[in-house]
Amino acid sequence: MSAGRLETTPENPVTVRKINSLVGQWIHRLGGIWVEGELAQINSKPSWKLSYITLRDSESDVSVPITCPTSLLRDGTLRVGDRVVLHGKPSFYEGRGTFSLQAREFRPVGEGALLARIEQLKQALGAEGLFDPRLKRTSPFLPRRIGLITGRGSDAERDVLNVSRDRWPEVDFAVINTAVQGARAVPEILAALEELDKDPLIDVIIIARGGGSVQDLLPFSEEALIRAVSRATTPVVSAIGHAMDTPLLDNVADIRAATPTDAAKITVPDVLEERRLLSEFRERSAAALHRWVDRESNGLDQIRSRPVLANPALLVERRSEDVDQVVGKLRSTISFRVEREENRVATLRGKVSALGPAATLARGYSVVQVQPRDGSGDEVVTQIEQTPPGSQLRIRVSDGSITAATMGVRPAD
Repeated sequence: MSAGRLETTPENPVTVRKINSLVGQWIHRLGGIWVEGELAQINSKPSWKLSYITLRDSESDVSVPITCPTSLLRDGTLRVGDRVVLHGKPSFYEGRGTFSLQAREFRPVGEGALLARIEQLKQALGAEGLFDPRLKRTSPFLPRRIGLITGRGSDAERDVLNVSRDRWPEVDFAVINTAVQGARAVPEILAALEELDKDPLIDVIIIARGGGSVQDLLPFSEEALIRAVSRATTPVVSAIGHAMDTPLLDNVADIRAATPTDAAKITVPDVLEERRLLSEFRERSAAALHRWVDRESNGLDQIRSRPVLANPALLVERRSEDVDQVVGKLRSTISFRVEREENRVATLRGKVSALGPAATLARGYSVVQVQPRDGSGDEVVTQIEQTPPGSQLRIRVSDGSITAATMGVRPAD
């Protein structure tokens, strides 16, 4: 077995006591070291000589047991959730095979250092776009169900529930109580957020906590929680501490409430105020409708007061007079034309009478007609060939006709 390496074989194994002794020797060689972390648990009584502390890593779920003289805790300045830097010596108890740090000095991490670290994380996450205002979602006007993550029996829980139910008595809450400071806060809040975010009936999630020191509110600036909220599909309302408290959760949440009471007012509408607004809207709508009816009625009265509507027959009467004038003119024109044509017809009739056979007969002439042998109608005799001897003749004179027969014919000289 060399000094730097433990050599063993199945035939030559090392005993448990030996391995614990060797591990203890190696750990004790580390000497005193400074360690930073968060006080996750403190077990101490004034009568104890030693007190036992669990120190949690601030960035991951890793812890280490601390043993320290109870005298270091008697001033009461150290509390669960505080960030501290301690000087201790690594120790290994060979009988149980357990490791711990024997603390000799505690120094609280100053708020300036914490705030600087938070600011550094804020800049890094902001550069990734987690705080982009375009990613913010709005809470529905009246959520079906509201998820609430807060401490059990806390003032924040009472404020949110009481104010919400005063504003809208039928509001429905799904409350999950978690630790809101200390080592268990972030894991429990993450689990609650995941559960509520998966519930399809949850329309908005409120994460609420009362005021406190920078150390008390530190879980709400943890990177793991900030990233989880940025991934949530349900709108998240941050209601941490008082108006002056600004954990990083405020930056990533969809809605930032100054206090838990403010979160209730933002999320739940005031039924009395809504009824007042509804009543006011009805009154304004009725007044607007009455004004519209009055305006249209006045317009109708103005239209009805016009002469054409006051006496609808006036236009007809005026046009009737025009029609009468046109009819009179037409009658005069037609009468003139009829009279003119009558005179023209009389003139033509006179000319026809003067040139017709009746006038000729009146002057002493006659018309001789013969009936052909074929039995056709009478024809006027113009040649002697039409009247051979024995032909029956009809002689028309001015006052009648004479029947005669052809006795003989003689050609003209």
